[in-house]
Amino acid sequence: MAEVNKTMTIGELLRTAPEAAPILMEVGMHCLGCPAAQGETLEEAAMVHGLDSGLLVEKINAFLAANA
Repeated sequence: MAEVNKTMTIGELLRTAPEAAPILMEVGMHCLGCPAAQGETLEEAAMVHGLDSGLLVEKINAFLAANA
């Protein structure tokens, strides 16, 4: 899989790497199946949840690399 970035939508991330869902849930993004969330970028979702999008993307990429 290509590296995750902050412009990727949640829907795109979950279609290409469903194993990343627990990370999103862990940081408070509990409405992953919500239609609005599917079209939101990781940057937008992080902003809504008061998170640093760069750190979130780093955490997802590290998880995916470790579990590849």
